[in-house]
Amino acid sequence: MKSLTVQAKKCVGCKVCELACSMTHFKTHKSSLSAIRVIKYDELSRDIPVVCLQCEDAACMKVCVVNALYRDKTTNAVVVDHSRCIGCKLCVYVCPYGSISFDTEYKRIIKCDLCNGEPQCVLFCPSEAIKFEEIEETIAKVKHDIASQQL
Repeated sequence: MKSLTVQAKKCVGCKVCELACSMTHFKTHKSSLSAIRVIKYDELSRDIPVVCLQCEDAACMKVCVVNALYRDKTTNAVVVDHSRCIGCKLCVYVCPYGSISFDTEYKRIIKCDLCNGEPQCVLFCPSEAIKFEEIEETIAKVKHDIASQQL
């Protein structure tokens, strides 16, 4: 199963990922319409892309009273059915990562749908800080990095 992964050390803070997302879904370059957010941490002198983790036990899906959030069988993404969504914003409030937002202009939830398996944020990230890769490979890399830091 593939998932978005972030290597914060590689992020250059250009926010091209945000623009690619908003262009793909709203046909405009507006960071506020992006499902991905690049947050600047001055204390760390680092920019960190915040992406939806497509949680296995997704709180956003559980809390939706009209079942407007569902898991796409092909991509495994938690996707919003905008025709069912009533805009109550409960999913926004329960997301532990702040990865869901509500756009007041379009009156709809903004949440990553993995672009039908071809995330545009990954495609346009110039520093390859965001990747779409197999979770097992990512876990192995993290374990390797932790082990090598402890040597």
